[in-house]
Amino acid sequence: MNKVILMGRLTRDPEVRYSQGASQTAVGRFSIAVDRRFKREGEPDADFFNCTTFGKQAEFVERYLHKGTKIVVVGRIQNDNYTNKEGQMVYSVRVMVDEIEFAESKNAQGGDGGYNGGNSGYNNSGNGGFGGGQTQAASGAGDGFMNIPDGIDEELPFN
Repeated sequence: MNKVILMGRLTRDPEVRYSQGASQTAVGRFSIAVDRRFKREGEPDADFFNCTTFGKQAEFVERYLHKGTKIVVVGRIQNDNYTNKEGQMVYSVRVMVDEIEFAESKNAQGGDGGYNGGNSGYNNSGNGGFGGGQTQAASGAGDGFMNIPDGIDEELPFN
């Protein structure tokens, strides 16, 4: 099984190009910085992953994502090895993205995200639209958690 789930911020604006041929396909490329859970002195605080997406999803990336946007990607790891000009083999990996979701609200991004806050992600699994049943931040909280009114403790079944 080859499946990866990453949450991080875009390190730069996505780059989208179109393939040549009879049916042009959008190819989107971007990289995300993923914070390390445990940080040690002298080691990097984050890891950087190159990601690629195709078709409608690449167009979605171009339109709605920008540097600093916090996202969750689901995909697979693929070798991206090549031989450089000196004849040395360079080893690297790329995440081939299957699904993308926003990991924070539009307001948390500073208000310039440009996406419809009711649609929190894009799933490239063939449905051709925004993923259904995605979690949204409750209005008024700003941190993604719902405010529970005072005095409701008596009504909760798990006191």
